[in-house]
Amino acid sequence: MDTPPLILGSTSRYRRELLERLRLPFTVVAPQVDETPAPGEKPAELALRLALAKARAVAALHPQAVVIGSDQVADLAGEPIGKPGTHERAREQLQRMSGREVVFQTAVAVARADTGFAEVLLAPVRVHFRALADDEIERYLLAERPYDCAGSAKSESLGIALLDAIESDDPTALVGLPLIRTCTLLRAAGLDPLAR
Repeated sequence: MDTPPLILGSTSRYRRELLERLRLPFTVVAPQVDETPAPGEKPAELALRLALAKARAVAALHPQAVVIGSDQVADLAGEPIGKPGTHERAREQLQRMSGREVVFQTAVAVARADTGFAEVLLAPVRVHFRALADDEIERYLLAERPYDCAGSAKSESLGIALLDAIESDDPTALVGLPLIRTCTLLRAAGLDPLAR
C-alpha cells in the first residue's frame, strides 16, 4: 500500500522546523481559516477548534493526504493571549504575564478526507514567568522580536531567560507542535513515522 502524502497545514516556520525532526517528506499548505475567537470561547477550546479547522480545510483540498493542523493560544487566567504583532502589544503582554503562570494551550489535529479520519489532541504547557523588569522586557523584545509568537515568549531561544519553570509532558508543544501527540495521531491516520 502506498504511503499517503503528508501536508502541514500551517504557515509557521516553527512548526515546519519541528515536523522536519520526524524525517517524513511533507509539503506545506496555508490553511484558509478565520481565527477569530467565538464569544466566550476558552483558550483551550479555541486552540482545539482552530487546529481541527486548519487540518480539515487543507484535507478538503487534498483528500488523499494526511494533513496536520495546529494552533496555540496562551491562556492567562482564562483569557486568550494571541500573537502580539507589534512591539507595543508584545511589551504589554509580557508586563501582564510577569510573575504569573500562563498555560500555553497547544492543539494538534490530523485529518484525512479519503478515510474520514479527523482527530485532535491538546498539549497544555504550564509556563511560570519570572517577575520581569521593564528594561529586561525591552532588551528581550529588541533582541528577539517575537511578534509572531503567542504570548511573545520564544522559549527555544532568548525567551527562556524570562522563565522560572516549564511543565509539559510533550516537550515540543511550547514551540508550537507537540510531536509526541503528532506521532500518535499520524499512526492512527495510517502514517507511522517509524514504518519505513
